[in-house]
Amino acid sequence: MASFYANENFPIKVVNYLREMGHDVLTSYEAGNANQRTPDEDVLAFAAKASRILLTLNRRDFIELHEKIPNHAGIIVCTQNPDLREQSEQINETVQQIGDLTGKLIRVNQKQR
Repeated sequence: MASFYANENFPIKVVNYLREMGHDVLTSYEAGNANQRTPDEDVLAFAAKASRILLTLNRRDFIELHEKIPNHAGIIVCTQNPDLREQSEQINETVQQIGDLTGKLIRVNQKQR
């Protein structure tokens, strides 16, 4: 299973679903990094140093960061999805299909209905 670092804007229900699936998920709150206006570069550096894939809804900024700083443990950028279980299942499936996300940026979009 994967090790993730959930940015503070990431839904806690998705975090909990991923944990139920067996993933190791550390939140910014648990790491003591929440509500500190931490620059995105530092968020990514923290995740990379901990060898954790970053989970975020902050798509634009982290897509840009991936282009500037390609050496990281992986970034998964997600769209807002009201079906949080579906979102967690999509993340789980993506990680299982791709495997090693080192240096990769993955987009997880809400399924079209």
